[in-house]
Formats: sequence, C-alpha cells, structure tokens
Amino acid sequence: MSNNRIKHIALLCLLLVGFSFPVSAGNHGEAAEPEEKVDIAGMIMDHLMDSYEWHIATAGETHISIPLPVIVYSENSGLNVFMSSEFHHGHEAHNGFYIATDGNYKGKIVEKNAAGEEVRPWDFSITKNTLSLIFSCIILVIVVLSVAGWYKKNNKDGQHKAPKGFVGFMEMFIMSVVDDLIKPCIGKNYRKFTPYLLTAFFFIFTNNLMGLIPIFPGGANVTGNIAITLVLALFTFFIINLFGTKEYWTEIFNPHTPGWLKPLMIPIEIIGMFTKPFALMIRLFANILAGHSIVLGLMGLIFVAATLGTVLFSSMTFVAVLMTIFMDVLEILVAYIQAYVFTMMSAVFIGLAQAEPHHADSH
Repeated sequence: MSNNRIKHIALLCLLLVGFSFPVSAGNHGEAAEPEEKVDIAGMIMDHLMDSYEWHIATAGETHISIPLPVIVYSENSGLNVFMSSEFHHGHEAHNGFYIATDGNYKGKIVEKNAAGEEVRPWDFSITKNTLSLIFSCIILVIVVLSVAGWYKKNNKDGQHKAPKGFVGFMEMFIMSVVDDLIKPCIGKNYRKFTPYLLTAFFFIFTNNLMGLIPIFPGGANVTGNIAITLVLALFTFFIINLFGTKEYWTEIFNPHTPGWLKPLMIPIEIIGMFTKPFALMIRLFANILAGHSIVLGLMGLIFVAATLGTVLFSSMTFVAVLMTIFMDVLEILVAYIQAYVFTMMSAVFIGLAQAEPHHADSH
C-alpha cells in the first residue's frame, strides 16, 4: 500500500473520530428548544406490519399511497366493498368500520356491536402483503412459463439445443437445487416431490428478493409474516404424513426399541411430527423479520442523529447509509440461504418419511 493511501485512510479515521463528539447547534447562550423524540420502534413496526394501503412516501403533511380494496362482511350490515382511501389513512371511519389504533386488534378493521365493544368483521380485504403476494406469483409464473416455452420450442424431434442467457441460468439454478439438494435428501422417490420443493424454493426466494426492493411493488414483509410461513409449513406437514410409507408409521407407533422404552418413545415420535413443521415456520419467519428489522433500525439512526447536531448528523448519516447498503447486500445472500434452508429441511423431513423396511424384516 502506498504512503499516500495510508495518509488518506488515517485522515478519514481522524475525521470520523472528530465527528463522533457532540457539537452544539444554534446560537450560544440560547437554550436549545426541546425536539420531538423519534419513535424508532413504532416506525419499524409500521413497516413490518401489514396494512390496508400501500404507502409510497410522505411529502410534508401529504401522504402518497395506493388505496387497496376493502372487503368485509358484517353481521349487522352484510357485505361491504370499498377502497381503503375512505379511512383517510386510518383517521376516519366508513360505514361504521374503522382501523383500530390500539388493543388486541391494532391495525385491523373493526366495528362496534350493540354493546359498544370492538369486534372484527369477516375480513377478505386485499392488503399490502396480499397484493405483494399476487405480484410475486405473477413474476414467478411468467419466469417459469417462459423457460418451459423455450424448451418446448427448441427441443423437438429428439434434438436438444443447449440454452443460453437467462434460460441457461435458470437451468443451472434449477438443476443445482435438484441435484445438490432434493435428490440426496429424499432418495429414489425424489421425482414425486420435486415440483413442490422447487415451487417452495422459488416462491420463498422471489418474495425475499421483493421484500428488499424499497419502492413499489417491493418492500412488503411477506415471508416475515407468520401466516405465510405457517401455510408453507402446513404444506410440508401434509406431504410428509400423506405420502409417508408403512415403515414411517411403524417407526412412530411401534419403534424398533426395547419394549420397556416404547411407552416413552411413542409420545416423543408423535410430538416430533408437529415440531418439524413448527421449526420450518419459526425459522423462516424469524430470520426474515430480523433482517428487515436490522435494516430499518440502521435507517432509523439517521432520524435519531438529526437531533444531535449538524456535524454528528452528517457523520452518522454517512455511517448509517453504508451499513444499510451492507445489510441490503447481505440480505440478498440471506434471501437465498433461507429459501435453501427451508427447501433442504422439507426435503430431509420428506426423505425420512420415505423410510423403507429394514433388510432383516424384509427377509
């Protein structure tokens, strides 16, 4: 490393150290006016939670957002369909419905019954997460059908043409998942479960990437929503148990252990049937939620530093932006890893359910 580069790095470190000391803002001798505290936790939760409108930006007092359809069924007024703009960003009610600001139903549409209690109607609204889910599914279908269409068009009469460009990349991507993940974990019956596992992998990977895009139609916390991960885990749970072999069920209700140990092993095996999908659900939900929270927390440092003086604000903004970019790049890797881990664990659990009789028993 040249001497000039060492001097530049040392100067940069000195500047950062100097910026770390608080500097008073405003006129000397005048009391600083108390500034409003920034609710970082509230800001993070607002971004992580689902909503009935897609917020784009805020310019002064003007909120720029995309209203979404609200579809609710009430025992009092029946079916109601209207746009979320009728709530005026949650500040007004419409037809007796409003968005709760606190309590157990915070952020959800509620109404009051005859006793004056807040109750939830049947809610079938198209929320932010729902719309993002639709977008990601459309993207996934377009990608898959375009790749399948290329093979249908170019591989005819037994002649196989080597794909290039995007189709070649997708073939490499798909075959790496099948050959390195699905086939070793499941075994000889891997073809039966490959469509589901590939769908789960690309569904999670696509939604993870969409969640990292800060502008519409990205930014929704789909895979960080426990309802989504619950449905994915239930799919794996039903596939494991519906396609489980006779030996799989024998190992649960009549394990190959000494007789005195079976009363202990059978309950453990039954509990294990439910802990497997629970682990799938919590792992994906917690990791994606944590990643989004860290990125939002780093961005929140900018607003916190704004109250600490001009110089410190500038230096902390620089550091926060660098850390946010670093975390976003890291989250791209995490988006792939979490899709890979969910698919791998599902394949392992499915493979365990494809157990075959022991050689001694078969003879």
